[in-house]
Amino acid sequence: MQQLTSKELELISDVLTAEGLICKKARAYSKTLTDIDLADCMTKIADEHEQRYNALLNVIGG
Repeated sequence: MQQLTSKELELISDVLTAEGLICKKARAYSKTLTDIDLADCMTKIADEHEQRYNALLNVIGG
């Protein structure tokens, strides 16, 4: 595997931050929503962003 440049690492770090925030917010919304369908949707969104977060961590070896 090729070494990542500092710019690539910086961009991945920024995306990790965004994915983490989206995941946390979606999880929080899923726990506070009273509409079950919306809560389930937020849970799915959180799960998708968590998968992306973990995939990016794997890219940088974390």
